[in-house]
This record gives sequence, C-alpha cells and structure tokens, in this order.
Amino acid sequence: MEAAYIPIPIDTVEEAQELPSLTYRLDIENGRIVGKVDQLEAVNQAIRKAIITPRFKCLIYDNQYGSEVEEAIIAKDASPEYIETVMEGFIKDALRPDTRILSIHDFQFKFAEDGAYISFQADTIFGETEIEEVI
Repeated sequence: MEAAYIPIPIDTVEEAQELPSLTYRLDIENGRIVGKVDQLEAVNQAIRKAIITPRFKCLIYDNQYGSEVEEAIIAKDASPEYIETVMEGFIKDALRPDTRILSIHDFQFKFAEDGAYISFQADTIFGETEIEEVI
C-alpha cells in the first residue's frame, strides 16, 4: 500500500517571531520585585543590571554576564581619564550577550564629587533608548 502524499499549503507556515521580553520589574534600590516590564523598559532594566552586576562574583551567572566596572574602576579609585578610556569597552562587553541590543554609541561622561555620570545611546530591537548610570 502506497503512502498518500498530502501537500502542505505555503500560507500555513508561520514566520519565527521574537520571543517576548516580559520579565519582573526590579526595584534595585530597595531590593524588591514590583510588577513586570516588557520590551524597551525590560531592555533598559537589563542594561542597568548587567552594568552594575560584577562579573565572576555572582555564582548564579556564568562568566559571560555582568561587567568589570566595579573591580576596574570603583575598587581602584580610578581617575577620570582612565574611566573615559576604558568604560565604553567595559559596557559594550557587558551588553554583548543580549541579542535585543543592536548597538551602543554616543558615550558622555560627567564627573562630580559623588561619582562619575555616564550616559550613552542604545539601539535595540524595540527602538532607541538613552541610558544614564552613576558609578
């Protein structure tokens, strides 16, 4: 007995879609979870978290997650010149594994007594966003 050939219409094949980025909203200052975030807001949160999480020190993450900002800059009381020289590379390296982030550019630095203020633009799959962080 011969097997019957049943053609599958082309219009029934679905295209792959980006997985949702829905995640918990972190209140980092108070150490709490308060609701959920999605899309651009979720990417903004992921960027901040990757930058402030020390690489190689949190056992729940592999060695690809986090940044070396704390060890290289904060712990060594780095000069403004050193920070401007290395910070862009540290941030790009920390964000490289996140496929939602397409590019990072336009870094700016301001220095005050209470820290270094860093801002940059990030192009994501959800649009462009400006990130500001204090170290």
